[in-house]
Amino acid sequence: PRGDPRGPPSWHDPGVAPVEDSFTPGDLEEALRAIRSTLGKCEKVLPKLTPGTGQHTLLTRRIKALTIAAVLIERELGRAPR
Repeated sequence: PRGDPRGPPSWHDPGVAPVEDSFTPGDLEEALRAIRSTLGKCEKVLPKLTPGTGQHTLLTRRIKALTIAAVLIERELGRAPR
């Protein structure tokens, strides 16, 4: 709930589904495909945005987060050195 002094809900809170701590290689492959697709779309739009605007900053941060997620999944799949 908004204004809750405990902060945002976590997977420990009742009523919020827990996050799995293990995923199949197929799950990871599917996630990686979706991340790469979204990353490509973001990278295509970025040059159309004006640097210094909120939209540009948000998209730049989103690209960085998606790139990190992709690298971590690739590591989990054994494709990149740790």
